[in-house]
Amino acid sequence: MQTDLAPEFRDTPEGREADAILRSCVHCGFCTATCPTYQLLGDELDGPRGRIYLMKQVLEGAAVTRTTQLHLDRCLTCRNCETTCPSGVRYGRLLDIGRGIVEAKVGRSTSEALRRMALRKGLLARPLFAGAVLAGRVARRLLPRELAERIPAAAPAGAWPAARHERRMIILEGCVQPVLRPGIDAAMARVLDRIGISPLRVPGGGCCGALSHHLTAEDEARSIVRRNIDAWWPHVERGVEAIVVTASGCGVMVKEYGIFLAQDATYAAKAKRIAQLARDPVEVVAAEWKRIAPLVALDRGALRIAFHAPCTLQHGQRIRGQVEEILLAIGHSLLPVDDAHLCCGSAGTYSLLQPELAGKLKINKLRALEVSRPDLIASANIGCITHLESGTRTAIRHWIELLDERMLGGEGAP
Repeated sequence: MQTDLAPEFRDTPEGREADAILRSCVHCGFCTATCPTYQLLGDELDGPRGRIYLMKQVLEGAAVTRTTQLHLDRCLTCRNCETTCPSGVRYGRLLDIGRGIVEAKVGRSTSEALRRMALRKGLLARPLFAGAVLAGRVARRLLPRELAERIPAAAPAGAWPAARHERRMIILEGCVQPVLRPGIDAAMARVLDRIGISPLRVPGGGCCGALSHHLTAEDEARSIVRRNIDAWWPHVERGVEAIVVTASGCGVMVKEYGIFLAQDATYAAKAKRIAQLARDPVEVVAAEWKRIAPLVALDRGALRIAFHAPCTLQHGQRIRGQVEEILLAIGHSLLPVDDAHLCCGSAGTYSLLQPELAGKLKINKLRALEVSRPDLIASANIGCITHLESGTRTAIRHWIELLDERMLGGEGAP
């Protein structure tokens, strides 16, 4: 694709990066066929090719309107298009740049700006969020059905093992997961402990920064990323082997810290190193399978499981099929899921900001997951779990919890 960037962008780092991405696109349209929002709306401008055209216009100096912003806002950032693209177009990065420019030029209405700020501040402040969730659980019967369905029941985390091994890995706690599903990180910690790896919880390292980043609060996002790096760096210097991120959405963000702070002279090298250390749980489990396999009890009965692969796992991190292999290896059976490549509609705060589209995607995804009547739906991301859970009575769990329960010495083990 030929480009002619406006002078205000031509010689900036983001402008040069965006120009290179635009030039890699051949406008073949393969991406359109796998775009969830295009499938729902049938509008070229609500598909990757159309949005790329809009961002090209913006970068070339065309007038920017709220309609442009709406089409960009409707993108789930699922990156399905990147998986499909034969030219390797880095659409997700282009969208980040384009959204930032459009936000700066057209802004937001007062109500929309306040709504986005409330989401950021409310979800990032763990005591405030935890208090809100607790209040919601107490008053569930008095809440509107749509809101009540979004509040999961309380569940105990179980024991977190003490650090007692020479090998060490950090587990990122995140912002909402410790409140909504504390058992996920605890299950990961127990799995690591059983194979001789001490799981570390590091004070100061909370939200990964994705929440602020995707709401175009870039200064706030960079501040969060730097805070995490500062918290983790002493452990990196002491030889920690990995930073395990149990929410695949957060995993994408941490694995891209090097890109995110590439222009930061002070933090660029550290950010790149942190990104190299980031691991999804399935990457750790696969690498340590020889130690894990002998500890798995296969005599506890098989569950019929439908696995929902989050977009951030299969498209963002490009990890496909590995969780399914683990679930089979620990004695469960897997059911086929049609259109497994499509987004469920969660996409961070998308389900709150675009509830109509997110709701339709949720219905479609649950229909595909439940057609064979599974005993359980498994996933790998807290956002997907919470979003889907609000539309079904079928239990939904993180797959690492299932592995934890199958390992000797796990909760419920003899």
